[in-house]
Amino acid sequence: MAESKVWQEGRAKNITFIVTKDCQLVCKYCYLVGKNIRERMPWEVARQAIDYLLDDSRQFNDESVIFDFIGGEPFLEIDLIDRICDYAKVQMFEKNHHWFNSYRFNFSTNGINYHEKKIQQFIAKNHAHLSVGITIDGTRAKHDLNRVYKNGKGSYGDVVRNVPLWLEQFPGGATKVTISSADIPYICESVLHLFELGIHTININCVFEEVWNGKDDQLFEDQLIRLADEMIDHGYSEYHCSFFSEYIGKPLDRKLQNQNWCGAGMMLAVDAAGNFYPCTRFAQYSLREKEARIIGNVRDGIDRNRLRPFLTLDRCTQSTQECIDCDVASGCAWCQGENYDAAATRTIYQRSTAICKMHQARVRANNYYWNKLFRKMEMKPRPDLYQAGEVNCATCRK
Repeated sequence: MAESKVWQEGRAKNITFIVTKDCQLVCKYCYLVGKNIRERMPWEVARQAIDYLLDDSRQFNDESVIFDFIGGEPFLEIDLIDRICDYAKVQMFEKNHHWFNSYRFNFSTNGINYHEKKIQQFIAKNHAHLSVGITIDGTRAKHDLNRVYKNGKGSYGDVVRNVPLWLEQFPGGATKVTISSADIPYICESVLHLFELGIHTININCVFEEVWNGKDDQLFEDQLIRLADEMIDHGYSEYHCSFFSEYIGKPLDRKLQNQNWCGAGMMLAVDAAGNFYPCTRFAQYSLREKEARIIGNVRDGIDRNRLRPFLTLDRCTQSTQECIDCDVASGCAWCQGENYDAAATRTIYQRSTAICKMHQARVRANNYYWNKLFRKMEMKPRPDLYQAGEVNCATCRK
């Protein structure tokens, strides 16, 4: 199974512009709890942000950069985005900035207005330095269960009509699928449906929030085993579904204990008010319970004292010993913003374990997938892949 490739192997600096907090949709699993039609980034804030980023070469000395545009729905602000991108390109050229030869504009869009003239003109102008992903959750039933308009109507039809155009412009384009408790029964058929639509790279994950019910992990495992059978038996194993990976479900490599799963602190986000955040998940519209964690602004720059705690984050500073010693710790993900929002205090050093049982179920299905694939290919089964049913994560012992 082909692995999804990351531009510049993930070493580029990621700068996120929250250009709007508005969206056509009110997706039921969306972590953006504070979306609204009021907060839209002014041009002056965007200009100041670009100037600060390009002038502080000591702090922003990464070889490459990704300018990431999000909302809400970013393409609702296509005029502003076009102006930002033009300004960034001109300034990088005039300053002979090292990013001019290594930059990318990145979008994750709901795809509803992808076909519109201004958006297509922007894509044509910037295509060589552009990454665009359209979010489609799978079958109509799964997609319309969560990804709905403000009047409750499903958005599947308006999104899927733009998929052929998108794949024509971005062959090999990837989509991102989100799983919550209600849509577990649709996982297998949805992944297969996306493959049939021509989307052969599917990044898929469970929500990190505490939404899981008693038997969800078993239902999840059953769906993934069904998917494994379908992919291997019917020729889909050359496609990429991120639920199946050779690199998960093992004890944690001790050399990785001083690494953080999440990039919070290494990334930077800026909102309409010009405030800087270590990640967009620390902006107020992303938080249910906690106050935003602002680390600076476009006028005064980054406050290193506010940023410093995020630079000390690793597996050991925020995980319990049970998580560190877990037999299937590798590949168990977390979101730094959710850790903060779900914590008992304002700490960023308390890891949320809401997806623990779901990770265990994924590991069991993942082991099934690879052992079956190796047998079909007449390869020796991998000894480091545990047999389904042997997963034991101390965090969730009852």
